[in-house]
Amino acid sequence: MSTAQVPPVTSIGVPRITAGYDEYGRLDLQAHQEVHGGFAALSSGELIGLTDRIELRGRGGAGFPFARKVRAVIDSCKRQDLPPVIVVNATEGEPPSWKDKAILTRGPHLILDGAALAAAALDAEEIVIGVADDGIGQNSLMAALAERKMPCPTRIVTVPHRFISGEGGALVRGINGEAHIPPGRKVRSSDNGVMGLPTLLSNAETYSQLAIAARLGPWEYNSVGIPEEPGTVMLTVGGASSAPAVVEAPSGTPLMDVLTMCGADIGPGLLVGGYHGKWITAEQAKTVTISRKGFAKVGGTLGAGMLIPIGSKTCALGEVAQVVQYLAGESAGQCGPCRLGLPDLARAVTLVSLGGSALEQVRQAAGLVKGRGACSHPDGTSRFALSALEVFQKDVEAHANGEGCGKQTKGILPLPYTAEKGARKLALDWSRCDGHGLCSAVAPEIIRLDHNGFPAFPQTPLPPWLEDGARKAVNVCPALALRLIDPAASAH
Repeated sequence: MSTAQVPPVTSIGVPRITAGYDEYGRLDLQAHQEVHGGFAALSSGELIGLTDRIELRGRGGAGFPFARKVRAVIDSCKRQDLPPVIVVNATEGEPPSWKDKAILTRGPHLILDGAALAAAALDAEEIVIGVADDGIGQNSLMAALAERKMPCPTRIVTVPHRFISGEGGALVRGINGEAHIPPGRKVRSSDNGVMGLPTLLSNAETYSQLAIAARLGPWEYNSVGIPEEPGTVMLTVGGASSAPAVVEAPSGTPLMDVLTMCGADIGPGLLVGGYHGKWITAEQAKTVTISRKGFAKVGGTLGAGMLIPIGSKTCALGEVAQVVQYLAGESAGQCGPCRLGLPDLARAVTLVSLGGSALEQVRQAAGLVKGRGACSHPDGTSRFALSALEVFQKDVEAHANGEGCGKQTKGILPLPYTAEKGARKLALDWSRCDGHGLCSAVAPEIIRLDHNGFPAFPQTPLPPWLEDGARKAVNVCPALALRLIDPAASAH
């Protein structure tokens, strides 16, 4: 099974989930049993007791207590006289995140162990494992299923590799054959999930942690990490790092230990928790320990364990604008805050990156979407944008006064469309441009006029949702100065 697309995996301290990776690369069933050993089945009460005692929380971002999920599913099953379904969310649709894919490709049996434990304890109807359609980890998972017997029928469902497809409600809808977008209203999967049955849904790392705890028992599991958040944490370190990696570390580990191990160039800021997370300063990063509580002390969030240093060699505001444009394009488009509010936010952030005085527009657009969406996407996107403008305040001032930061946007924050064949960017032939300004009137979300009346726009590949506007701007240019080009061609 190829693991070439997944970053290297390493650990601080004695590895648990990642045990055996150095020796075996990928653990088949025999290697898995040699490294991890066996485990005893649990009753539903024992499952709740174990996960309560180890303070197991979901590792997909929200951090919801696993034992409470189990109790809710059991209560719903009794009330409705229905069997439950176990769902493993291994979709990992957020571009910077790789930790779940690392487990899928290299230690899939640990995920299956956790799902099997839950299914046997709850006498589940079936197990469903959701994976992204990018193909990473799916073959490894299929091979692992072929090697073993599960306690109930188990199937794999692929979903589009999109940001919102990994949201719990969107995954359940996709499994049920509906659109892979969050439901327009709050629906508890514990009451009405897959096929209308009570559904226990958690992410791949969470089930892997459950499998480790079932083997070790609560006392030994809690011997690592901090008392209030015991065990290890899986982290993805990317961005401006000379040695990007997936890192397993005990909770309570100093953040700088992880960043230093990966050769991180923090620059003016570090994104924690992913694209629905928050930016913190380099000074704040020096004080943080790896835990929900540790990040909360500096106003950050652990989220799904993404650590993305921006570095000192890219335009931070250009990076942020590009991500906000992407997040606006990832909207399900089913409510006003997403359909209208996020494009407004993206336009305002882009204007700031181009030197416009649009700070108040950013704050206004973020305020209008906050708390009003059908899912958490508007809130997460506004949190990302507002914290960036706060942390990169010096860059905002430099761009606004016309000096700029003097750096190009290099794509340090990963986006899926930059790697897609056909992703294009705008280019301008200065020998032709007469400053008519028609292009900015047609595509204001991409192009603004500088203080001399000439067009200015991000020097990065366009997200798909902006290509139509860019094409219209090209078509109205009377001097034929504006064009769409392939980024690879522009590098020559």
